Amino acid sequence: MPSLDRRRFLRDAAATTALVSAGGLAATATPAQAAPPAATPAPTTRRTGAVSFRWWGTAGWRVDNGDRTVLVDPYLSRIDTGLFTGAFRTTTPLTVRPDVIDPRVDRATTVLVTHTHWDHFMDVPYIAKRTGARVFGTLTAYHLGLAYGVPSTQLSPVKGGEVLDFGDHTVEVVGSLHSRNPSYSLAFPGVRVTPPPQPATIADLPEGDTLGYLLRVERGPSVYFTGASDVAERNLTGLAPDVAMVAMQNATTTGDYLPRLLAGLDYPKVVVPVHYDNFETALKNPPPVAPTDRTRLDDMIAAVRRISPRSRVLVPEYETAYHF
Repeated sequence: MPSLDRRRFLRDAAATTALVSAGGLAATATPAQAAPPAATPAPTTRRTGAVSFRWWGTAGWRVDNGDRTVLVDPYLSRIDTGLFTGAFRTTTPLTVRPDVIDPRVDRATTVLVTHTHWDHFMDVPYIAKRTGARVFGTLTAYHLGLAYGVPSTQLSPVKGGEVLDFGDHTVEVVGSLHSRNPSYSLAFPGVRVTPPPQPATIADLPEGDTLGYLLRVERGPSVYFTGASDVAERNLTGLAPDVAMVAMQNATTTGDYLPRLLAGLDYPKVVVPVHYDNFETALKNPPPVAPTDRTRLDDMIAAVRRISPRSRVLVPEYETAYHF
């Protein structure tokens, strides 16, 4: 695969600006467009066009690249667990909502799972069985997929270090870490080393180890996806993505999270905050943000601008097509 022309990306990015309002949410955004290749490509039956990135809330993304669709942590059911009202119920039933998923997931080629908490994995088995997509994730994701009846031929366990070649794009798997809560712990720790009974409640979906993914698109951008707000920065050496989808920190117990992440990624040209929204509400713009999370979001934007002043900050809205 030809390497990305970073100078072209910088030139195009300089021509546009992501505007961020005083409240921290994006008012408007005119993302960079990739310049066309110098030579006319050979005729092909594959559809071509700009790669689009649509945020589905939490850490979820839909990436459309020609006739291929890559999903990252697609969580659309957005069930109410009481997490945002102070009455968190660990016994909340896992309730997949086809009425919300089906209109948005008409197809999927690949699903990338960062970790297996409910707000990242819960809808994945349904989507995999509906679309035939191949699911990449930890060994825990593999065993949970089997528990839901996803065929083993659609499940690919990865652990970090793999570089997966799909022809017009590659996916590099990166070992990562889950964030810590104010008690220096995390919700539902643990892994699954054999297929368990089919999960029934959100507590049945453990963290299961955490991964990041670097998507490199031929004649397009390189984009790094995080699903949680901690980082094993030594695993980021050499990735140098153009764009980083960065999960917002919800506690200060992880030291120097943003400085270590941004330095490890070689200060991406575009930083996109994710996992800042109230993901237990309908998927409607503007994204709902809890008051404490709005403060954290504003602090994050300010910190990115201080740590990496040449980075653009683009705060996404739901289901808006961004082209980098």
